[in-house]
Amino acid sequence: MGLPPLAETAIELGAHVAGWRQAVALAGDLLVRAGATRAGYTDDMIRMIEENGPYVVIAPGLALAHARTGPDVLADGLAIATLATPVAFGHPHNDPVHVVLGLAIADARRHLAAVAALANVFNDSTAIDDLASARTTDDVLRVMGERR
Repeated sequence: MGLPPLAETAIELGAHVAGWRQAVALAGDLLVRAGATRAGYTDDMIRMIEENGPYVVIAPGLALAHARTGPDVLADGLAIATLATPVAFGHPHNDPVHVVLGLAIADARRHLAAVAALANVFNDSTAIDDLASARTTDDVLRVMGERR
């Protein structure tokens, strides 16, 4: 499995959020807008972080928000939100976050493959900064496409 679909409607650049919950809610809203999830999935993503801590902050400046597959996941999808001002998730090494990915995978058996495909994108040390500085959705799609 490659990267999950990234619709232009699932990209928001330079968003203003008050904290990590709003950042994750934005990523969840983008997944809903793209038709990948229902709103309940966003609540699940936030609850997972509340219960398990900032494990979603997987690299300096990058959070990968996700939750378990369930009835609120309608299709595989990826969302990308860049933040005008980075926010803290409480991670001891990788805060603050300026790029939030939202990930939804409809079949739990494909979840690890999707995460691995995303990890390959971010093996390039410039990918996070390139996304954070993207000015258009085309810039984001180019960054993600160049590294697929």
